[in-house]
Amino acid sequence: MAGAAHCSLKAKRLLLDPKFEGYKLSLEPLACYQLGLDVAVAEVQLRDDQYTLDHMRAFGMYNYLHLDSWHQDNVYYVDQFGRVMNLSVTLDTALQKPREVFRLPTDLTAYDNRLCASIHFSSSTWVTLSDGTGRLYLIKSGKRGNSASEKWEIVFNEELGSPFIIAHSVSFIKCDTHSVAVLLLRVEKDELDTKGSGFHVTLEWVTIADISKEGEHRYEIFKRRVLQGKSVPHYAAIEPSGDGLMIVSYKPFKFIQEEDNESEENNDVKATNEKKVVDPLYYWQQTEDDLTITVHLPQDITKDDIKVRFAPDNICVTLKDQPPLMEGKLHSSVDHESCTWIIRENKSLEITLIKKNEGSRWPELIIGDTRGELIMDSSQCSEISENLMHLTSEVMNPNPEKEKPPCNAQELEECDAFLEDSATLCRFDGDTLKVTHVINLGSNQYLFSVVVDPKEMPCFCLRHDVDALLWQPRSDQPENMWEHIATFNALGYVQASKQDKKFMACAPDYSYAALCECLRRVFIYRQPTPLSTVLYNRKEGRQVGQVAKQLVATLESNDPILGFQATSERLFVLTAKTMFLIKVNSGS
Repeated sequence: MAGAAHCSLKAKRLLLDPKFEGYKLSLEPLACYQLGLDVAVAEVQLRDDQYTLDHMRAFGMYNYLHLDSWHQDNVYYVDQFGRVMNLSVTLDTALQKPREVFRLPTDLTAYDNRLCASIHFSSSTWVTLSDGTGRLYLIKSGKRGNSASEKWEIVFNEELGSPFIIAHSVSFIKCDTHSVAVLLLRVEKDELDTKGSGFHVTLEWVTIADISKEGEHRYEIFKRRVLQGKSVPHYAAIEPSGDGLMIVSYKPFKFIQEEDNESEENNDVKATNEKKVVDPLYYWQQTEDDLTITVHLPQDITKDDIKVRFAPDNICVTLKDQPPLMEGKLHSSVDHESCTWIIRENKSLEITLIKKNEGSRWPELIIGDTRGELIMDSSQCSEISENLMHLTSEVMNPNPEKEKPPCNAQELEECDAFLEDSATLCRFDGDTLKVTHVINLGSNQYLFSVVVDPKEMPCFCLRHDVDALLWQPRSDQPENMWEHIATFNALGYVQASKQDKKFMACAPDYSYAALCECLRRVFIYRQPTPLSTVLYNRKEGRQVGQVAKQLVATLESNDPILGFQATSERLFVLTAKTMFLIKVNSGS
């Protein structure tokens, strides 16, 4: 990721409400309709050898209900007979039974090590389908949601190795050739991992292209690329053009080359390169007043070849006409008019920065730049060690009356706890297979994803302080690749208190967000709406113009919730034997 642009997410202030007063519990009734399923959903339980947290995230918490974003209020699921069933809603009070649109050729009951069947709608007329045994189907569906024009026809199917689920897919036309790119997710045994879970996660990026000859359409695999990581991604999606890939994960992913396509010589070179230790690009030291940066220069560089530009919050160092050697935003402000640079006798460039805020210690020099190494002298190490001494002890809480008592984790609220280190959002280029953009999400916890516009990438929702912010990736805008499009006030804080939550979703028009527990209960959080009556805030004595409502629905079923999807008007909730429809908004 060394060459990647380190970016940040920029929230729109106009979409934030600092005066939000919370959700008011509403007792207004919610219309809830239910349909009994003739055949149960094809649920697949985790096996004894699927015991890791990654298995649970990828397969144990799988959403068995699939929303067709291209055709409003159409949902699909796969039943135990291997049938793809569709429910299309036009009138809630006159619901039709789910209808079969496709039947998998595979007898699912004959496979002991299969995963759950998965579906993704690549376009308004193309579908990718996995039966959970390792076989991928590309299907031309016709216009879905209409029984007259909908006819699912297999145009490609092939065994692609060990079982997988489909994470995402897109249909696009490039150079007059129709292609479908699919992202396959696997959790595989890793024999080399002796200290971790013993498994790794792979994302296989498969591109299937139309290689028609003389008008006869024929689809074959055009390209296969594999990324490997150590955690199941929260979000993984291919750009609409098929040129790139975006991943949100706690642990990084990287592309791996297929061993079958490499010679032994290339493998030896690769192994040698991996053993090489990359020296830091620069070294830096600091005192309470200033910072000193040392950069080793090539032999042919003279003073005239060096350009150093200082700004209050930035620095840029270039050699000759090459790309900037160092460039970026500094951790804190400097007195740029007092900053200097010289060339030492040992052919090194020495840069001195004067801190504007004396006494502050910088944890990094350039924000997000990991190519430098901080050098500390012994006195600084001793000072840091002394400052941290109160946090450690050989006995548990030896002196609770001390001025600086040990940290007590019990004082933290549920919403302050995160299971893992901070996640990263990376954008990979499909040609170079390298990371082009990276964002460290820090404490911005990933919550859920939703398709707002099926022609765009799925949006993802992150927690920002107490709120939940919805971000739309814009792969065609490199300077502003992630746009803040909506805010769900206080949802980040509210969802943290729901310990039994299983799925989260929101309406494509942002009118509400919803979450469900493993059993029975569904919580709905509406956006603030104007009041028809006068209401006053007792504490401040001012009139309240609008109120956000929380609604709770309890399902008449004791079966675990297997699927959960939201549209602008209604929520779909799936259990093994029943489909529930909750009317949230009335149609326009």
